[in-house]
Order: sequence, then C-alpha cells, then structure tokens
Amino acid sequence: MARLKVTLKKSIIGSPKDHKATVAALGLRRLNAVRYHDDTPQVLGMINKVRYMLEVEAEG
Repeated sequence: MARLKVTLKKSIIGSPKDHKATVAALGLRRLNAVRYHDDTPQVLGMINKVRYMLEVEAEG
C-alpha cells in the first residue's frame, strides 16, 4: 500500500464547516503542516473533498 504526503497549503479560514472538519480529521492543524497517510479509499475521499487546500505527493 502506498503512502501519501499531505500538506495544507491554503488557510481554512472562511471555508465551510465540513471542510474544516475534514482537514482536522486528516491531522492538519496549520499552514504547511505535513502528515503521512496510507492510500485507502477513506483517506482518498477526504483528500478529494478538500483538494483545493492540499498538496498531495506519493511516497515510495
């Protein structure tokens, strides 16, 4: 299973409540915060929902 490097590149200020909750569920708390996640359907769905705020890179 591949790993994904997820970075928050846009502020969550002014975004809808559910988008803020999704970013928090991904473990991203501030700009340029980086978290690594497994490439699962659940994580890909969360990333897809807020893709305009994120930068995603495949690791390995």
